[in-house]
Amino acid sequence: MLLPPEAFRHVPALAGKIIEPERSFFRLARERFVDFDRMAREQGYPPSWRLSHEAREATRAKALAGRADDLWLFAYGSLMWDPAVRIVEIRQATLQGYHRRFCLKTTMGRGSPGSPGLMAALDHGGICHGLAFRIPSAHVERETEILWAREMLTGAYVPTFVPLETPQGSVEALAFEINRDTDRYVKLEAEEMVALIATGRGLLGTNLDYLDELAERLALLGSSDPALDDLRLRARLSLPGV
Repeated sequence: MLLPPEAFRHVPALAGKIIEPERSFFRLARERFVDFDRMAREQGYPPSWRLSHEAREATRAKALAGRADDLWLFAYGSLMWDPAVRIVEIRQATLQGYHRRFCLKTTMGRGSPGSPGLMAALDHGGICHGLAFRIPSAHVERETEILWAREMLTGAYVPTFVPLETPQGSVEALAFEINRDTDRYVKLEAEEMVALIATGRGLLGTNLDYLDELAERLALLGSSDPALDDLRLRARLSLPGV
């Protein structure tokens, strides 16, 4: 079992609220590369639109070098409800020095060339509330291969180890922060952000659905993100007929 019931002992409110890894679209991310490449060609992307397998795996080897124990993973976006990897423990977690920022423009997943979306990423400064997932050491190799095929597809993130505070104690966790050198990194005014979020739609659904899922997970944890809540409200008010 990839997500045992005991994983929820610290966060019982999330039981039944996280997609079983076996059912996740991202569990087979690498196997879908042929489809991703086809869609990229159809949308006019250059052949170099994503990292090669060798380049992606090199970043994984560098990030995990010298680590042989269980791996903690910080989830602050879609990983909170769809981790796709084997986890045996979930905790609430707080990360100091970073905040959840809607600064990653996407034309795949929750966006498309005609209806781009805006995703959350970790950016410097502030504080971010999320979840800490523990991947058992015996499964780190396989599960991080799956994780990297999802998070490091285009090199839009930088894998970083960060200190997390949890009610059960401090842990060091892997987090994916925004790569400010990527051309997908944007710093937009509020109205521009609202416009993208209200209309973004792609293979995985709408940008607003993404915000709804994220807000729901934070609410279940008794937490919130004021910036997210504001964007969500304004995006909904901007919809036709509202």
